[in-house]
Amino acid sequence: MGGWTEHKGQAVLLPLDNVDTDQLIPARFMSTPRSAGYGNYLLHDLRHDEDGTPKPDFPLNANPVASILVAGPNFGSGSSREAAVYALVDAGIRAVIAPSFGDIFASNAVNNGLLPARVSPEAVEKLREALADQPSQASVDLETRCITINDITVDFELQDNWRTKLVNGWDDIDLTLQHADVIRAFRDERHLNANWAWPAAPN
Repeated sequence: MGGWTEHKGQAVLLPLDNVDTDQLIPARFMSTPRSAGYGNYLLHDLRHDEDGTPKPDFPLNANPVASILVAGPNFGSGSSREAAVYALVDAGIRAVIAPSFGDIFASNAVNNGLLPARVSPEAVEKLREALADQPSQASVDLETRCITINDITVDFELQDNWRTKLVNGWDDIDLTLQHADVIRAFRDERHLNANWAWPAAPN
């Protein structure tokens, strides 16, 4: 997974609150192999009629190249399914901007290179106004923690360790491995100072 510092792309308004993980990818699609990609299943039941016909006025159908979503609060709530993040990433989404996120969803997002940008309700309203008439080009900067759409710039919240993971393309294991030298030094010191039997070193 590659890291990133700045992303520029088309932002689109998803005027929905409480978009949960079952809406992001319905459970019936989760038997699909990950290698096949989950992008076509993103928000499937919201994007299609009962007969499976795409709704032409749904934001992501009308703007298939969008890579930044501006949504309502409690985005990614519900179950812990990581496939919800896979669906967004496979559909080309790099950032979701919302006032709040499901905790597990946000953690899964960062581990897969997707930014969960938490902004104030007032900032979301400004961005909604900027996107009310049509999608617009936008930029997201992890260094400054700023989002710019048209002439509107707002700040977003992002934990320092999450920013590090996104910039470097790291997951939790990579974040731990940056301390590998310290971990090895601790292990070696324990071997010297602890008088008990240790497992044999691997060949």
